[in-house]
Amino acid sequence: MTNELEKYIDRVLYSEDDIKAMVQKVAARINEDYAGRKPLLVALLKGAVIFSADLMRALIIDCEIDFMKVSSYSGTQSTGVINIINDLGCDIAGRNVIIVEDIIDTGLTLYKLKELLESRHPASLKICTLLDKPSGRKADVYADYIGGTVGKEFIVGYGLDYDEKFRNLPYIGVMRNS
Repeated sequence: MTNELEKYIDRVLYSEDDIKAMVQKVAARINEDYAGRKPLLVALLKGAVIFSADLMRALIIDCEIDFMKVSSYSGTQSTGVINIINDLGCDIAGRNVIIVEDIIDTGLTLYKLKELLESRHPASLKICTLLDKPSGRKADVYADYIGGTVGKEFIVGYGLDYDEKFRNLPYIGVMRNS
């Protein structure tokens, strides 16, 4: 461990190699499911940036990417109302859309986002997440593509943050005292 933030990490949950394997697994399924089609990846900022970039490089199909930044939180509580901070730069009507997320925890924001994007009439709408945290789920939303699962621990690294820190760790670690 050489990063100054690593003193806050209790243990590595997924190594760099583990993450590469998860990305390859998800990419293989998307490559198969979307052969001959051109999906639009909708990466959710900020957490999914690293995963989205690695996923896109692992895809062998023609695809595009766009970004959204959304929130439904005031402090640490979900308001139930989605706030679009940065919207898509393209029309998704008639397109095959894959929402790319870093982790699905409560699912509240993603549930609202899915409803919003469905109202824009895509040809299809799927969800891809690097990590699924089913123990935290409060909304009826599930991913079509999942890299791995996590328990109740608070995790950081590879785009996942705590107070905007730790996103740059090349692995996913469990925070101390989580």
